[in-house]
Amino acid sequence: MPEPIKMEYDVPGDDFTRAGAASGDVKSVLKKLGLSSEAVRKVAISMYEGEINMVIHGGGGKIYVEITPEAVRMSLVDHGPGIKDISLAMQEGWSTAPESVRNLGFGAGMGLPNMKKYSDHMEIHSVVGEGTTVDMTVQVI
Repeated sequence: MPEPIKMEYDVPGDDFTRAGAASGDVKSVLKKLGLSSEAVRKVAISMYEGEINMVIHGGGGKIYVEITPEAVRMSLVDHGPGIKDISLAMQEGWSTAPESVRNLGFGAGMGLPNMKKYSDHMEIHSVVGEGTTVDMTVQVI
């Protein structure tokens, strides 16, 4: 893999039927590239959680993925309402998901904590009223 592999995905807002499509595609690519099952699992979980958050809270957005021999970098960008209190949002079980989303089995307040747990590095940049960008890296070597 001499040149980085770059991929870009559109994540539609409020469309749970397509939620997980991007993370599933990346998982498939990583398996074909022969990455370790642990690295594939970490990328798939962290990206899926972010993708679901984009559908629930961010009105959709874009995911940019870069795969190098050393790492998988993911940047999830939405133009939703932003996160008012990031430290509160990082607490397991805390959620602003509406009851309708919870009834579908989502919105349990584990998205951001799981993204941090399964990535090797995570940064959240959020501006209330403008949106949120989450950058994550999973080391593959």
